[in-house]
Amino acid sequence: MATGDLPTETTVCIAGCGPAGAMLGLMLARAGVEVVVLEQYPDFFRDFRGDTIHASTLQVLEELGLLEGFEQLPQQRTTSITMMTDEGTLTLGDFSRLPGRFQALSMVPQWDFLNFITAEAERYPSFTLRRLVEVTGLIEEDGAVRGVHYRGRGEHGDEGELRALLTVAADGRHSTVRRASGLPIVEFGAPMDVLWYRIAKQNGDPDGSFARLTSGRFLPMIDRGTYWQGAYTMPKGTFAEMKARGIESLRDDLQRAMPFLAGRLETALRSWNDTGFLEVRVNRLRRWHRPGLLCIGDAAHAMSPVAGVGINLAIQDAVATANLLAEPLLEGLVTERDLARVQHRRSLPTRVTQRIQLNVQRQLIPATLEITSTTTVPPALRVLTRIGPVRRLFSRFMAIGIRNEHVRPMRSAGLSRRGDAPVVDQSNHLRTEAR
Repeated sequence: MATGDLPTETTVCIAGCGPAGAMLGLMLARAGVEVVVLEQYPDFFRDFRGDTIHASTLQVLEELGLLEGFEQLPQQRTTSITMMTDEGTLTLGDFSRLPGRFQALSMVPQWDFLNFITAEAERYPSFTLRRLVEVTGLIEEDGAVRGVHYRGRGEHGDEGELRALLTVAADGRHSTVRRASGLPIVEFGAPMDVLWYRIAKQNGDPDGSFARLTSGRFLPMIDRGTYWQGAYTMPKGTFAEMKARGIESLRDDLQRAMPFLAGRLETALRSWNDTGFLEVRVNRLRRWHRPGLLCIGDAAHAMSPVAGVGINLAIQDAVATANLLAEPLLEGLVTERDLARVQHRRSLPTRVTQRIQLNVQRQLIPATLEITSTTTVPPALRVLTRIGPVRRLFSRFMAIGIRNEHVRPMRSAGLSRRGDAPVVDQSNHLRTEAR
């Protein structure tokens, strides 16, 4: 891609247009902050991404005035998550008793969600999204980050610089920006990896998303409406051995665990190219920021797939970042203290969420992967699914999370959108806080 149409400077440069980058770009543009989002891919259509929109995110969409539009997207509402074991069905999560307006999760293809958010963001004149632009490094001067180096992807791609008052790394768990920053990261480890796959649905299949627990296998199945997105959980480091046995070994395991898939596996899983491998990592930065740079979402803290809360954390990070930084950005001065406030606000939910995930990994995952035909459901799983208060707490953890964020009122400067009449509302000012 030719990148000559990119500006040479902006107020905020966001690397990566996943859930965190897209939501932050929308909220900053809505507040009147000039923002450029750089996305290295031509579109958002990539299989095996997390597609869960949590109750707390639905609340954010309502506060942004976007809920009605969001509800037009293809989606499946989920009010409970069950586990099918050889002994019967257990309830992992029941969202029907959640506090607040929303008592469900929505399963929405991530590409539809990101297209929706960025289309709304592009209605604001201060928002720019450029695809096929890869961030390759950081501009550093006098100990501070002053923007990014980039190159266009494709035959005619060229290189350039984009200077910014603030650079935000929202480019995922393999973040180029984080790596270039030199910020120290702490790894916590994980006992498993995951192989994603998809299989067309048929009449007579189970209703709604569920997880299958059987001899040595834990197999989440996410209902995507017309197809299943399945997760094959395996002990850490065993994928190479599995590949050596051939794709037939995966098909055979799935056939034994879920006989209702008979007749579809050979078509859906012809080769390993029909799967997506996820190396599970749980980590977080000790410090999320440097002068001129902030990391959020997976770039700041890679989450385990346990409970599927990674997207929720990323979006909550974006909301908190916009709430805390919109005003100093509009004033043209963002200090390290401002950036530290974002980490301080989001550090507790990140730490608590990862602690819960690590406990589940250590107590449940090894036990489920070591089940034999003569063993029963692990005791910790029985406690989780059969004791009402514990199940309600875990349900809230999955659907709402820890310290969910709310959208603060905007200053009037950012309310005018392309095609809209100017809006003036002197009552809606961002709350001023001591900095």
